[in-house]
Amino acid sequence: MNLSTHHIIQNIIMALCLMMFFIACEEKHSESVLYEYEGRFPDEAAENMVLTVSDSGIVSFIITAPLMNRYYGDSTFADFPKGIKVVSFTEFGEQQALVTAEYASEVNGSKYKASKNVVIIDVINGDTLRTEEITWNQLARTINSNTLVKQTKADGSVNYGDGFTADDRFTKYTIIHPRGEMAGFDF
Repeated sequence: MNLSTHHIIQNIIMALCLMMFFIACEEKHSESVLYEYEGRFPDEAAENMVLTVSDSGIVSFIITAPLMNRYYGDSTFADFPKGIKVVSFTEFGEQQALVTAEYASEVNGSKYKASKNVVIIDVINGDTLRTEEITWNQLARTINSNTLVKQTKADGSVNYGDGFTADDRFTKYTIIHPRGEMAGFDF
């Protein structure tokens, strides 16, 4: 092998090594995007989160979210910028209700807010409530809303109200200032 052939092979090997270096060091773009909240980026983030809440081995809730962010500091909290889904279960393990929202956040350690297109489906009775914001008080075991609510009953009748209160499993609820199509009784 002469000197010029050796020099060409050496240059080819060097070029290949440089190409491999640049390919290996190329920045990988993750599909994950950190969402900032009031100018802060999260300290922790979890994708495709599934949380099962149970008591004595009996599942009470299954909470899922595409993304959960946790922020630490003077005001430690979590938010769910891509939405949340909560399924509640009866004490017999049957699905009771389904709650979905486009955004949710932790107000404090025991209160959570869901907002933007909140839909609550009472799976057992077939009723659906739609509103723009609800608050879940985990300690009091209640859900409430002070915003306009639209209730669609299983029979298709529609009612409106200025909010509602419910237990956290959504087995009982009361519409505040209801109005709309009310089912009557035959006397």
